[in-house]
Amino acid sequence: MPITEQDLAVRLRKARDAAGVTQDEVARRLGLPRSAIAQMELGNRSVSSLELDRLARLYGRSLEELLAEGFDAEATLVAIFRAEAATAEEGALFDAATHAIELARELGSLEELLAIERARLRAPDYGIGAPRNKWEAIQQGNQTAAEERKRLSLGDSPMGDVADLLESQGVRTALLSLPDDISGLTLMDPRLSFFVVANESHHVLRRRFSWVHEYAHILLDRERRGMVSRDSEREDLREVRANAFAASLLLPEGGVGDFLAGLGKGRGSRERWEVYDESDRQKPTPAEGRAEPGSQEVQLYDVVRLANRFGVSRLSAIYRLKNLRLISAAAAENLLEQERDGKGAQVERSLRLPSWRAPRVSAETSGVSLQPGEFRGRFLSLALDAYRMEKISRGKLHELGRLVDIPPTEIDELLERLGFLGDEEE
Repeated sequence: MPITEQDLAVRLRKARDAAGVTQDEVARRLGLPRSAIAQMELGNRSVSSLELDRLARLYGRSLEELLAEGFDAEATLVAIFRAEAATAEEGALFDAATHAIELARELGSLEELLAIERARLRAPDYGIGAPRNKWEAIQQGNQTAAEERKRLSLGDSPMGDVADLLESQGVRTALLSLPDDISGLTLMDPRLSFFVVANESHHVLRRRFSWVHEYAHILLDRERRGMVSRDSEREDLREVRANAFAASLLLPEGGVGDFLAGLGKGRGSRERWEVYDESDRQKPTPAEGRAEPGSQEVQLYDVVRLANRFGVSRLSAIYRLKNLRLISAAAAENLLEQERDGKGAQVERSLRLPSWRAPRVSAETSGVSLQPGEFRGRFLSLALDAYRMEKISRGKLHELGRLVDIPPTEIDELLERLGFLGDEEE
């Protein structure tokens, strides 16, 4: 049974209240006077289909949800990010959060249209509670990373494509434009896909770290439903824990030790052993070895290779070596100074190491060049399938393309190349 205009008016007001958005802001975003929004919510003014679509997106809802026979007015994820956006410049965070929510919602709709079972969340909820201090936060992050490596059978090896690994655990990954202070955000609403977003303007290695950082929130902070990771809040205990988790998962202690051992490094300059033969009448046999002076010192080129192997920044590698006590505080400071002077980048170029910026071509997107782990390819593939099977219109395909920054002209060119345009459409 269709809802009445009065029902819709009440729902629009409740949806706006739940999202924490004022009538003034709605009016500004829609380019209408505030009185027009007030009249919509009183049922005295009709709402066009275009206006209703824009209102639904602004409130983190779907059109179907607003028009369904039953309506759940409880607070949505938008409200969480609205509160976070209070200090974000020009509401950029709020826009990015609503964009992420819309992507998650549209992805779910495409999967439903194509009868694809939604990716089951395999990532466990560790439920260990909030840390009481920084030391406990670090220990929780390290321990959880060790357990995750064991659960995922990673051993001490480099992780490879982080986005692919998270996708295998039922966690969607995406890149969106965010304020520079924000490295990523996480959606944890069971009604949507679990989503982790990294800031697309950051370096590829930082985005990789951010995805793992956000994954820690899914494992350890699931009761929050939504999280925003800001540089300015790095002292927050949950952020400290997520950073410790990311560093430990990306640079496992055993893997780092093995790497240095392969270079003949990582041992003390003097080592002492006592060999015991189970005889309580004999003293153990002592033995001592000395490394050649300077042979154990980790050099900048070692750091460059370590960082490249495990897919982290050189800064992350230096701090990890220091935290694992594989280098001294003085050695770490010396390496950091060299990095600040730009020597790390020079060494990396000279060593001709494989670039983490290399694009990956996905067969699913007919040769569209994508950065590793990018969400756009899978989303567009599903949208093209839905169009090919006449589940969505060409206009809807254009709309979905805009969500992942692909203009209608490019969509139409792709349709023509794939032979999906009929004579009339051409």
